[in-house]
Amino acid sequence: MDKRLEQNKAHWNEVTPIHVNSTFYDMAGFKAGNSRMIMPFEPEEVGDVRGKSLLHLQCHIGMDTLAWARLGAKVTGVDFSGEAIKAARKLSKEIGIKARFIESDIHALPDALKGKFDIVYTGGGAICWLPDLARWAKIISRFLKRGGFFYIMEGHPFMSVFDNTPKAPELKLKYSYFNNPDWLDEDPGNDYADSSYIVKNGTSEWMHPLSEIINSLIQSGLKIEFLHEYPMLFFKQFSFMVKGKDGYWHLKGDKLPQIFSLKATKT
Repeated sequence: MDKRLEQNKAHWNEVTPIHVNSTFYDMAGFKAGNSRMIMPFEPEEVGDVRGKSLLHLQCHIGMDTLAWARLGAKVTGVDFSGEAIKAARKLSKEIGIKARFIESDIHALPDALKGKFDIVYTGGGAICWLPDLARWAKIISRFLKRGGFFYIMEGHPFMSVFDNTPKAPELKLKYSYFNNPDWLDEDPGNDYADSSYIVKNGTSEWMHPLSEIINSLIQSGLKIEFLHEYPMLFFKQFSFMVKGKDGYWHLKGDKLPQIFSLKATKT
C-alpha cells in the first residue's frame, strides 16, 4: 500500500473509538432508530432498495451501511480500517440488523470479495482519501451487475479550494481546484467529530474536480444518469457556517454548492 494510504489507515484506526463515542455520530440515537447519516434526499434519488444487494465502499463505522439495511437492502460494507470494521460489526450485532463487513483497501477488493451487486454506494467524505479515481471507477464497474448503478453523495470539490482552518474569517482561496497528485498533506490537529481530541496521525488527501469524477466513471463503462448539487453540508467545514433548521451546515445565502449527488448505470 502507498505510504500515504498507510498513514491514512493509521489515522482512521486512531479516530474510530473517538467517532463511536462522539455526539457528531450520535451512536445512541442511531441505535434508537435515527438514520441521520443518510441525507434526506438520498432514499428518493436511489429509489426502492428492498431486496437489492448494496456494496458500500469506504463505509467507516457502518452507520450509513446499516441505514440502507434498515430500508431493506442486503448490505456489504468495506473499509481499510480494521478498527472501523470491528465497530461496524459490533453495531450490526447490537441493533440486530444483518450486514457483512469486510476489512480491505478498495484497490485490493477483488481479492477479498466475490460477486456483483445491484448498487454500489459511496457516502460523504470518501473520495478525497483516494489518489487515483480511474482505479476507483474500475472497481465500481467490476462489482456492478449489468443494469445496476453506482450512487454517490459527496462533499462538492469546489468547496475544497478555500481555507478551512479555524481562524479563517471568510471564504479565502487557498488551493487549486484542479487535481494535484500530492494535493494536501495535513498535520495532526483537532478531529472533526470531536474537536477536543488532538489527532496524532496526520493524513494525505487528494483533490478531485467534478470533471475527473464524471469522466472516470464514463471511462469505466458507466452511463451518467444525473448530477445534482445542494447548498448544505453534513459537517461544519468552515468556522463561520451556521446550522440550519434542517440540521445541516450552511453558508450565508446558500449561494454555493456544498455537496453533490450522482447516479451512474452499468449498461
